Amino acid sequence: MRTIQIATLHDLETAAQTFMNMMGTYKVFAFYGEMGAGKTTFIKQVCRLMGVEENITSPTFSIVNEYIASGGNSIYHFDCYRLKNLEEAYNIGAEEYLYSGNYCFIEWPERMEELLPESAIAVKIEVQAKNHRIISVNIP
Repeated sequence: MRTIQIATLHDLETAAQTFMNMMGTYKVFAFYGEMGAGKTTFIKQVCRLMGVEENITSPTFSIVNEYIASGGNSIYHFDCYRLKNLEEAYNIGAEEYLYSGNYCFIEWPERMEELLPESAIAVKIEVQAKNHRIISVNIP
């Protein structure tokens, strides 16, 4: 387990870069954390550093957004909070995204854990204080 500390919002870019340096060849990342922990904010920063130029928004209503990174590769950003059951995940084609070989960043992965590849990396964001977060990355 590796950890990244974010003491202020000014640390966000450095934290995202540190996370990217840890990613290695892994493609699927499951972000756990309470509502308001900063999952979307952190994923947005990672996507920006990966070269996404378009507006990065939470896929709360669409469940999944696709962004294009520099180099033309797709990044899939999931927000599974609104999924009522596993069948809904199947209906949106979650398996195709998860096994596409593209990066997948998943918020509220608990809602479709059974579909996650075994190689998915768990990322836990814990709130310590107003802007202070601890990010635990379960990379082998």
